[in-house]
Amino acid sequence: MGRVHWWQWAIAVNPNSRCEIDMVPKQAKNWVIHPVAPPALIESTPEHPLLVQVLYNRGLQTAAEINAFLRGIDAVQENPYKLRDMTPAVARIIEAIDRAETLCVYGDFDADGVTATALLVSALQAAGARVGPYIPDRVDEGYGLNLEAIERIAQQAKVMITVDCGIRSLREVARAVELGLDVIVTDHHSIGTELPNALAVINPRRKDCQSNSARLAGVGVAYRLAQAVLRAVAQRRGSRLSEAQASDMEESLLDLVALGTVADMMPLLGENRSLVQRGLARLNAPQRVGVETLLTVADLRPGTVDATAIGFRLAPRLNAAGRLAHAKLAYQLLRTDDATQAYTLAMELEALNNRRRALTDEAHKAAEPQLTAQMSSDAAIYVVHGPQFAPGIVGLVAGKLMDRFYRPVVVIEEGEHESRGSARSIPEFDISAALDEVSPLLMRHGGHSRAAGFTIATGRLPEFAHALQSVAQRELSTQASLRPTIHVDAVVGLDEVNWSIQEQFTRLEPTGQENPSPLLLCRGVRVREARPIGTQKQHMRLIIDAGPNTAVMDAVAFQQGPWVKALSEGNRIDIVFQLEANEWQGRKRLQLNVQDLRVSEK
Repeated sequence: MGRVHWWQWAIAVNPNSRCEIDMVPKQAKNWVIHPVAPPALIESTPEHPLLVQVLYNRGLQTAAEINAFLRGIDAVQENPYKLRDMTPAVARIIEAIDRAETLCVYGDFDADGVTATALLVSALQAAGARVGPYIPDRVDEGYGLNLEAIERIAQQAKVMITVDCGIRSLREVARAVELGLDVIVTDHHSIGTELPNALAVINPRRKDCQSNSARLAGVGVAYRLAQAVLRAVAQRRGSRLSEAQASDMEESLLDLVALGTVADMMPLLGENRSLVQRGLARLNAPQRVGVETLLTVADLRPGTVDATAIGFRLAPRLNAAGRLAHAKLAYQLLRTDDATQAYTLAMELEALNNRRRALTDEAHKAAEPQLTAQMSSDAAIYVVHGPQFAPGIVGLVAGKLMDRFYRPVVVIEEGEHESRGSARSIPEFDISAALDEVSPLLMRHGGHSRAAGFTIATGRLPEFAHALQSVAQRELSTQASLRPTIHVDAVVGLDEVNWSIQEQFTRLEPTGQENPSPLLLCRGVRVREARPIGTQKQHMRLIIDAGPNTAVMDAVAFQQGPWVKALSEGNRIDIVFQLEANEWQGRKRLQLNVQDLRVSEK
């Protein structure tokens, strides 16, 4: 018998629902509770025991490591020259500055690529370089280096520097070199069987790289190159740039580093955490006209921007340009000094983002007929394709479907001759490695273990879907039941949940990938009220307490509206939640953000 999944149970009970999951799953997620921290560790530090427990869960095992993490902002000072090939890259850029040669920064159309492009162009101009950007069109050119673009760039520039792309563009780099360009590749994506034949290849994923920066975003790698160039120029005798000016310039770029790092969902630990912390400080006191305007349009006040605000408010607007128009709109917003232009650009991004939401919802519904057939055959990976999927939103649709069904998902915009796809995957399946395995069928591909993109000849789609399905069946065959796992930091009583704990948890910021907001478990809380909220009643608002004569707490459970029908006043439930301060009309109140719940066994 094949795997039986909670969503299959739901469809069997209610066959008229098609793919709409409107039944309450008995147990949708695995709950794994972290082991209790050693008493000796808790006693060795003055920090709150619950905070120590959370940090222990993050892999910190000594008081010194905990102290360094909480200091954070000064804990990591990476030397950019630890990145392999930094020395020849800087030397060639300095030579280009001295000769007044033109440099081109070749970027990507997502938020990471756009921020990296804006950052490096700004830094090189400050260093005295003649430099311009090139960002490809998602639809006409696709991801990565483009041969036609390289032909044009070679007519105007002597040096081409890639940011957030290029590591797998062997043919394109070879052509650029043939045309007389000196190529410097900076990227952070997974590396193929060989490196491009460039003057320098700066990628922290290189096995021969001694740096601890292996998990930097594309903008983080670009930042390290910018640092190295600025410092080298400042240290030259008679330089137009003093060391103090170079240092100020480095700091001024950190807002872009924070935007790109969080937008690309990079781990917020170690070097990334330090960079994002410092970048958030600049975002909350914005110096760029475009950033300040973007905050206003996104309804964010300076002082309230955190990693969550970047991920859910700022990054989608920056990404909307490259998805539905051209990424140059976002680039121009980040670079402009004109308030009027900034407002016009920000409003264009707002309109594009609204359109992106609508298109994503439409595509999500359009995918359901294909999904129904694949569910019935117990497919290990879902592959959805058709001309109705716009190339700018295929990744978003894949992500939504992956979250919904907990399967790796590929969504492909089907063209007449070429098709472009985007994949999102679960922790149990490395989608980048899977694409490597079927790469003879692809024209180009690249990405990470959890997200990747590719271009394929349309005629090969059936063969590709079959081959990828075979890989997924093999890799996931040992998984009896694939379900998302929630890692609970600690079990607490509802009476322990208070503002003091919330204030302790703010010291973990910025939270995000691999440094998530703490998850707490309360068992046996009593339901006082459960009601649906949201335009489609898809969410749930709860009022709970620990029992008679105890204080009540507010809770919200997003995408869990179906539970309302199953809960009555007095029911006892177990809840896993994040603690958050909810501000409304100038008033703050403590709220539980419920991530999962079950009916209590007792």
